[in-house]
Amino acid sequence: MIEVLIALVALTVGAALGAVIVRRQVALAHATTEEIIADAKAKAGTIVLEAKDEALNLENERRAEWKKTEQRLAERETVLDSKLDKLEVRAEQLRSQEDEVEALKNEIRQIRTRQQEKLEKIASLSKKDAADKLLAMTERDIKNDLVGLVSKLQHDAMDDAEEVAQTILLTAMERMASEVTAERTVTAVKLTDDEMKGRIIGKEGRNIQALQRETGVDVLVDDTPGMIILSSFDPVRRQVARYALEMLMKDGRIHPGRIEEVVEKAQKQIDKEIRQAGEDAQREVGVVGVPKEMQRLLGELKFRTSYGQNVLKHSTEMAQMAGMIAEEIGANVRTAKIATLLHDVGKAVTHKIEGKHHHIGAELARKYGMSEEIAHAIEAHHDDIEATTPEALVVRVVDAVSAARPGARNISAENFSERMRDLENVAKSFEGIDKAYAISAGREVRVMVRPGAIDDLSAIKLARDIATKIESTMQYPGTIKVNVIRETRAIEFAK
Repeated sequence: MIEVLIALVALTVGAALGAVIVRRQVALAHATTEEIIADAKAKAGTIVLEAKDEALNLENERRAEWKKTEQRLAERETVLDSKLDKLEVRAEQLRSQEDEVEALKNEIRQIRTRQQEKLEKIASLSKKDAADKLLAMTERDIKNDLVGLVSKLQHDAMDDAEEVAQTILLTAMERMASEVTAERTVTAVKLTDDEMKGRIIGKEGRNIQALQRETGVDVLVDDTPGMIILSSFDPVRRQVARYALEMLMKDGRIHPGRIEEVVEKAQKQIDKEIRQAGEDAQREVGVVGVPKEMQRLLGELKFRTSYGQNVLKHSTEMAQMAGMIAEEIGANVRTAKIATLLHDVGKAVTHKIEGKHHHIGAELARKYGMSEEIAHAIEAHHDDIEATTPEALVVRVVDAVSAARPGARNISAENFSERMRDLENVAKSFEGIDKAYAISAGREVRVMVRPGAIDDLSAIKLARDIATKIESTMQYPGTIKVNVIRETRAIEFAK
């Protein structure tokens, strides 16, 4: 029991001591907090005072700047007011001067009017009459000079135009210096051996009849060794027949059934070549928009020649030159190129449609929806239709340039021999002729006369008559020299 009491007393004393200690610590903490607050208030008061002083200084500085700015503005306003006053004074002076100038103008007008009246009275002419008389005198004095000047300008313009045209043509021809386009369509098929003729003819002519029936081409088998001639107005058919014959000879099997099969293959091959040729021509020239029907006809020109000149190559060459010339003279390049490329397309169907090829080509162009400018340029590239557009004139010019280029065209050996024979026959048609020879490629005909039948004066007249007959009955390039020779020889032998 005593122990319990001692424990309770100890606890009570401990609690009292703890409470005393806690109160002291709280009192000490309260005192410390008050000191911290007091220090903070003192520092805050110092900061506020410093901030107020700084704000007051800034306000004083701004007020000083505002005063300076107000002073500058006041000075400027004073200067502007002074300038405005001066401008008003200057404007008033100018108004007074304008009034004086207007008064002087009126006075001058009056003086000029009085002088004009005096001059009209002295000259007995009105102003209009005097002006007309002066113009008449001036016209009479300078009329000859004006006529000469106009004539000189016209001649200069013509000379310059001719020179410019020559320069443009020569430039186009020089840039388009392509290979010679002369080419001949092959109408003869070379055989591997002479026995092949019999196989092509077949038993009772069945093979050759089947070939002619399928191709529409006449196959001529004569005594010419190693050669068969194909004859047809349609160059495409001739090519089909040539391809078919070559494939038959290469294969070796020749009978009507095989001929029908081979001809069909040859036709497909030719159709493919035609389409490809038309596309290549367009691509080479650089034009688009040509209807497919016209493109096919263009491709058919690959197998057509004119005076030995391949028509498709001739057309592409022309189109290149036409584009160059059209660009130089300011014409429509596309129209000129397309019209030139298609200008001879009528030749592809001249064996089917009656008429001239340029008229046919123009009608085909209109039929397939091409513009009237292109159709007119195609139709007017020959002289029977007047060319009314620059593009049509370009087509006409380049057609002449391409055809006249050396080597572009040639004539066949048959035509050449025929012209030589005609020359000799014309010379031999006169009386008193002994012999006649056409020499120098038909540029000269040499005539030997019998001395007893033709005297010297008659020989001169005979040369003129032969030349006249050649001019009236023959067509030929350049000139032909007629050389009549009369010779008398006396021969004797000394023994």
